[in-house]
Amino acid sequence: MRLDGVWWLEDRLRQQLRSVPFEVPAGTSLIQVRLDYDRSAGAVLDLGCAGPEGFRGWSGGARQEFEIGAGRATPGYLPGEILPGVWHVWLGLHRVPPEGVRYSLEITFSDKTTKVARDLEYHHVRLLERPPARELPTVDGARWYAGDLHAHTEHSDGTLSIRGLAELAATVGLDFLAVTDHNTISHYPHLEKQSARSGVTLIPGQEVTTDLGHANVWGSPEWIDFRRPASQWMKQAEKAGALFSVNHPLAGDCAWRHHLTTQPSIAEVWHWSWFDRTWGWPLAWMRRHPAAIIPVGGSDFHEPDGTPASLGAPITWVLAEECSTAALLAGIAAGHTAISATRTGPLVLRCGDQVTTVDADGLILVRPDETRVVVRADSSGRQSFPASQSGMYRLETWRNEVMALCA
Repeated sequence: MRLDGVWWLEDRLRQQLRSVPFEVPAGTSLIQVRLDYDRSAGAVLDLGCAGPEGFRGWSGGARQEFEIGAGRATPGYLPGEILPGVWHVWLGLHRVPPEGVRYSLEITFSDKTTKVARDLEYHHVRLLERPPARELPTVDGARWYAGDLHAHTEHSDGTLSIRGLAELAATVGLDFLAVTDHNTISHYPHLEKQSARSGVTLIPGQEVTTDLGHANVWGSPEWIDFRRPASQWMKQAEKAGALFSVNHPLAGDCAWRHHLTTQPSIAEVWHWSWFDRTWGWPLAWMRRHPAAIIPVGGSDFHEPDGTPASLGAPITWVLAEECSTAALLAGIAAGHTAISATRTGPLVLRCGDQVTTVDADGLILVRPDETRVVVRADSSGRQSFPASQSGMYRLETWRNEVMALCA
């Protein structure tokens, strides 16, 4: 099947996501889709697919072709039985210039049996060297775990395989990592094996992605339908026992502009784009909300080189009984989080009725009421303060540069 045409800016304004139906004949074992269009004027068309049973994959603007078979599929897409009947290619009119964009969509079918993709890389296992664990105060037997709650792989627009990302996470000293590929769950089946290999707890996540903002959903076994209103994402996550977080609410054209009927309880207030931490906009955004928001951080990691985002910068610390997905998500939901610029940098932790600073000698502790005190650490590098106030505590340099925070 081949379809040629032109998308105009008016088409995008009327309906951004277009669904192109096609009939899959009985006996088909492999579907291949290719989208060609001219990107020279800045056009971006997104790509996805649905079968008779529902969602089968999404790659956004990261790919121009994909295949789905019983035994294998392009990363971002779900392998499995190819049911006969009406399928749909999803075309997202992400960027359409006024002069329009010409496109060609080609869909081919095969009745040849597809083999299950062999995971050859698992035959070569190497010992991963991890940095030593950081000595931090425990709270009633629970300990602080270091992680990153926002990262991508080849299953969306990242460059690393899940194995490559897990190995990198281990070598930079992460205890946990949320793999949050855009609008897909095709990475889920691979996380448990790579967690065992790397020693890093890989949390299943999705970055629900639209033009009006992005949100992370952690722990949902179901695909979150990005085509629905954002309030429905929250409800679907809550029903599945998962956590919902607004991502980088003030990050350029990815800033959060969705209308929500209820306030989210978690927000990624520290994103890699907060590279000048004398800017006070994340703190101002948090303070304007009448109810407390649980702060988390995320690197939004995509590739090892050529991008400002580095894995584990910032670090989100979670106080939990153990380093399992369930325990970590419970710790986040309870608000037991702290954020630091790096894994070994200055840190402020809420420990029961005290706030403890670590490796922060000479920095300034800012209390929720904006009163300040200079940290004078003891020989262990720590100093504790009463934590009678609810709200956010943070560490600053004398230049008002934020180094760490907790709430």
